[in-house]
Amino acid sequence: MTKHTHFDYIIIGNGLAGLQLALKLASDSFFCDKQIALIDPSEKNNNDKTWSFWETEPSKWNSIIQKSWGKASIKTSNKTIDLNLHPYSYKTIRAIDFYNTSKAKLNPNKNIHFLLESVENVQELNIVTVKTNQHTYTANHVFDSRLPEVFQKTASNYINIVQHFKGWIIKTESPVFDKNNFVMMDYRLKDGEQTTFTYILPFSETEALVEFTYFTEHPVNETVYDHYIKTYIDTFLKIDHYSIIETETGQIPMTNFPFENFNTQHITKIGTGGGWVKGSTGYSFKHTEKKVAIIVENIKANRNPSYKLFKRKYKFYDKVFLKVLKDENHKGEWIFQQFYDKNSVQTMFRFLDEESTFFEELKIMWSLFSWSFIKAFFKTL
Repeated sequence: MTKHTHFDYIIIGNGLAGLQLALKLASDSFFCDKQIALIDPSEKNNNDKTWSFWETEPSKWNSIIQKSWGKASIKTSNKTIDLNLHPYSYKTIRAIDFYNTSKAKLNPNKNIHFLLESVENVQELNIVTVKTNQHTYTANHVFDSRLPEVFQKTASNYINIVQHFKGWIIKTESPVFDKNNFVMMDYRLKDGEQTTFTYILPFSETEALVEFTYFTEHPVNETVYDHYIKTYIDTFLKIDHYSIIETETGQIPMTNFPFENFNTQHITKIGTGGGWVKGSTGYSFKHTEKKVAIIVENIKANRNPSYKLFKRKYKFYDKVFLKVLKDENHKGEWIFQQFYDKNSVQTMFRFLDEESTFFEELKIMWSLFSWSFIKAFFKTL
């Protein structure tokens, strides 16, 4: 329990966005005299997910990287595309390692307070009032990771694809995996005419995450994922003896819902609730890092924290991509084959990181030139 009831900043949610924002604030002397509260009903003591991302060195996350890879492959029905990622590396972080490291760095700061409470209501006047299941607090500014209440009610008015998946971490009796190469997407096993693929992260020669993923409008029963994971292990990996040591499931929204419209003078939506998940891929880790840096610089420059948080052209690109996936979901395999067959992986990473040049964007758009994309382009306009 803290003696404070008023804070300069309240962060609602101790997930990826909330903790990255708190870490950034704590590392900057500009905020050393600011009172900051993080409110979450969970102590974050479980490994509830993993995050994967690509980046170049140097990296602030290397101390908690579970595994990194310099090579990848994409397998489609008619070809295999091998990718040398240099100068990028693809990395995976376990959520529990991120939570523990973040808390260890933040706890010594006397101006940062962890409140184990559930937020029930947020109201904005000249300051923001945050009511929890235990207390009422006020703040000059609130960073809120909760989804806007109207998202579920109005989601049908927008393009909504769900990236949903289940993965097994399996251990084999003999070496079967190439520990230096991960499978970004394998489209050879399909669930009907939908965009589905298998994703493999080998942690060693005998241990790997095997995950079956959908880019569709609706999730499926958990037994369906299990069926396809087992089928893939039996048919494509040809592994007879293995044990399942861990499982993970997830649902990530891929949408053009205007989360940014819910940012106000005193409230900034962050994380998934702020639209920080990349609409066309579901990746969020590095996008969160970038947006947190923008927010901090905006505050120091006395600007609204959400000023220039999004780049309009990339939101347009994402919308076109989502439109094709929604209208012609079976096109997913073709789209991703064209992406990585006609463009270097480094160009694709810059594009997905929203750091590409206009010439690179034209080249990528040309590689996807088809009637489906022409229709989606004009519908989006």
